[in-house]
Amino acid sequence: MTTASTSFYDLPSPTRSRPEADAHTLAIRRPSSVASRSTATRRHRSNRSHNGGASYAPQNEFPNFAHTGDVEIIVAAGGQERRYMLHRLILARSSGFFDASTSEQWSRAHAQTQGQSAVQGYNGSLGMIGEEDEGGQVGRSSANTTQKAFWRYELDFGNQTDETPMLVQKPVQASLFGSDHNPRPPPVRNKPPAPSNGFFRSISAMQSAIHIPPTTAQTGQDNDIIRDYDNLFRIFYNYPPTLDAIDITEAYIQCKSLLNLADMYDALEVVGPRIDHHLLQFQGRLWKQIAKYPPSYLKLGYLARSKVIFAEALVHVVGQWPLGAPQLRNLPDIILELIEDKVDELQDLKAKIEGRLFRLTLITNRGERVSPWNSFSDWNVVSLFRQWLAENTTPPPPPLPKTAGPDSRQSAPPPPPPLNNGRIYRLLGMGGSAYLGHDELKRFLRLRPDEYSRENMKKFERRMDELKGLAKEAVKPLMRNFLELDLGRDGGGMGYLTCTRVDEADFPWD
Repeated sequence: MTTASTSFYDLPSPTRSRPEADAHTLAIRRPSSVASRSTATRRHRSNRSHNGGASYAPQNEFPNFAHTGDVEIIVAAGGQERRYMLHRLILARSSGFFDASTSEQWSRAHAQTQGQSAVQGYNGSLGMIGEEDEGGQVGRSSANTTQKAFWRYELDFGNQTDETPMLVQKPVQASLFGSDHNPRPPPVRNKPPAPSNGFFRSISAMQSAIHIPPTTAQTGQDNDIIRDYDNLFRIFYNYPPTLDAIDITEAYIQCKSLLNLADMYDALEVVGPRIDHHLLQFQGRLWKQIAKYPPSYLKLGYLARSKVIFAEALVHVVGQWPLGAPQLRNLPDIILELIEDKVDELQDLKAKIEGRLFRLTLITNRGERVSPWNSFSDWNVVSLFRQWLAENTTPPPPPLPKTAGPDSRQSAPPPPPPLNNGRIYRLLGMGGSAYLGHDELKRFLRLRPDEYSRENMKKFERRMDELKGLAKEAVKPLMRNFLELDLGRDGGGMGYLTCTRVDEADFPWD
């Protein structure tokens, strides 16, 4: 090393006078473009480590925003624990519960200073050791340090076993340095640490002594709680929830549980679209599941604010009414009123169509309606059709009471089951040989053997086909299908009508 260059350890000596030190400081802080290599001096950073060890760098991403998070949430169930360090702003925008509980009026959190010092001042406040600035001055924290509020929530299961667990706000515990909130907490552990072998031996001995029964159901319930809360916070931060994408039955259970949790925290507007998007990916399998369990999916569609699922389930519920009424008792009154209005509209339409069917008739060659006097055989066609229609669209008569002695008490016969004649209207809409086929017509004509002949049989079938064509046109308004499910030509074997139209104004959340 030459004498012209300055070594790494050529630093200002403590024994130099103040003017000399200032002069030296001013000499080395010239712009880098002007300063020469011979006069430049490296600043010594004694805290830098060059040993190659990996220093701890706390994460600042979901679920642990160690640097910017201000809401700590602890979800513990069944020996599992999840810790979240999230933002109050995002939680308040996504959930009405967090918006209210972190407000100035209702929150029990108190402001905490973000920077603390290890040395307590004379006035009892905590100072903050600053860093050396550009001018060599040491910064000191002022009395008006910016304060930051922190909130802490823990999952509380309550005192009763059947009580729904819910997050409860806990006060932030103050420590020697003013708060237990550490801006750089240790890494989040979502799994408990592995116990020692002695721990397993003690637990095994305890189980063999007291015969602890298996708790598979409880463990599954605890796993569901952990999963639901994790999915809830993932949706708040625009991450996709972890839901089953293969088994639609399991996906329905998970979505229903997540929606109930979102409803409890007033977050359906944020969670609902995610559930809707996930379930609609099943397409055809979803439509078949809705056809099997329409009341259940009606509730789910209402909670998820899904127009497609809600409308699909509503069409099934109205067509089957009142079969699904006992399963819809817990729904809001606005949905029950909507169902009743749609049922009344469907009944009115069926009454109009039924009146048209009974007024159907045939016309003679002279343009007159058939009667027993002008065309007896054609009148028999109309009579047979009306008899078949009345027999299949009218509830069966109640059974006759059994004769018994004067002292015996007779109980009232049970009311007949509600008649759902959707299958009859579907047969009318199909026409052809779907009803009143060749064998039935032949059996009817043979009631009068003197009038039965092959020629009369062909004429009778031809005139019946004309009447069936008129009936098919009359029931067209009832044959419309407003389902996403493809019913095919025969209606998919459904015994009820699916012609209920759901408009935009019918959705109860708009």
